Amino acid sequence: MFETLRNALKVEDIRKKLGFTFLILVVVRLGCQLPIPGIDTAQIQAYLQAMLGDSFSLLNSFTGGSFLSMSLFALNVSPYITASIVIQLLTVAIPALEEMQKDGEDGKKKIAKITRYVTVALAILEGTGISVGFANQGMLGDNSTLTIVTMVAALTAGSTMVMWLGERITENGIGNGISIILLVNIVSRMPSDFYGLYAQFIKGKEILPAVVAVIVILTVLTLTVILTIFLQDGERRIPVQYSKKLQGRKMVGGQSSHIPLKVNTAGVIPVIFASSLLQFPLIISQFFNVKEGSAVQTVLNVMNQANWCDPEHPARTIGLLVYIILLVVFAYFYTSITFNPIEVANNMKKNGGFVPGIRPGRPTSDYLNKILNSIIFIGVMGLAIIAVIPIFFSGVFGASVSFMGTSLIIVVGVVLETVKQIESQMLVRHYSGFLSE
Repeated sequence: MFETLRNALKVEDIRKKLGFTFLILVVVRLGCQLPIPGIDTAQIQAYLQAMLGDSFSLLNSFTGGSFLSMSLFALNVSPYITASIVIQLLTVAIPALEEMQKDGEDGKKKIAKITRYVTVALAILEGTGISVGFANQGMLGDNSTLTIVTMVAALTAGSTMVMWLGERITENGIGNGISIILLVNIVSRMPSDFYGLYAQFIKGKEILPAVVAVIVILTVLTLTVILTIFLQDGERRIPVQYSKKLQGRKMVGGQSSHIPLKVNTAGVIPVIFASSLLQFPLIISQFFNVKEGSAVQTVLNVMNQANWCDPEHPARTIGLLVYIILLVVFAYFYTSITFNPIEVANNMKKNGGFVPGIRPGRPTSDYLNKILNSIIFIGVMGLAIIAVIPIFFSGVFGASVSFMGTSLIIVVGVVLETVKQIESQMLVRHYSGFLSE
């Protein structure tokens, strides 16, 4: 990775793209520090820390801490990510969107335009919910309509600005704009997380316990990163052979290829879905007076990730089992709408392709479906292990970090994808230079 970056810096065109990307990211981080006009952000931050605890840790990690401080970019990339997932799911249900997706570059541009509109709509909806909720709790000072409208407008404008900046990185930078912004947001939380671990387990301790703590922390982090890399890069390759056919006076075809099936077929989508589904009622409930000891409060305690793996309340770990079940369900569900074995088998049959030892058509789709189901289970179990590691250490030892679990999967995935993107740009430039000589 470092060798690729060093070689990329030697190329003027790529160096300019990296510089442009860096400047955009500086703007994003500055926006995460700007307060919303007329809002007492310190009071809101104290309220969120006291009332919500770790129930919004995933959202705060995605926004680089700007949600906790309720800054101008408090919503950050969250509405865009949600909009992208919603549009991807609707693509299967709405034929018009499915046709757009198959319509090449023009179709992609139309879907991107629709995603932008949905992002703005979601930002307005989320901004309104947050503003009204804070107003009901007396967090906005005078709680006037103008104050609420100002906050909604600021949050919506901030989210739209982040989306626009992400698109600029995609077009004029090194690519993967939204993913790069999400990566930087997560990484920006790492120094404070590491300092928190240092203050909790190392600072002021005797030498032996401090050394043991450092070894344990580094070992867990290293093993988790290695597992994440294997999970992100692992794939099952299904061999495909294409029959020779006569075109004019020549025989063409006969090549061998493969279908790459990633082990983690659904990526981090199952974790995002499952976490959001469990956290949403917790966040909403904070704006209402739920009586302590009531049945609703008991259910909320079970759903709260901060209460899982707590030795003092083992019954609340039932929520962790529900979480794992949701991971499995969403992994199979999301893969089923993004990969269609029947369509793949039919396309292979039309082009004269077949899996060695498997008949074309229905037997091929059944074979692919069987392999896919096994891969999904292996992938989601690896995903569950990575997601549960920070939950376990947080519940048992009180070691709370935001860059583990889902965030770590995103960081590793984006870094690997960005390195591949830079390498491909360098390769294209090499070929272009060779052909022009």
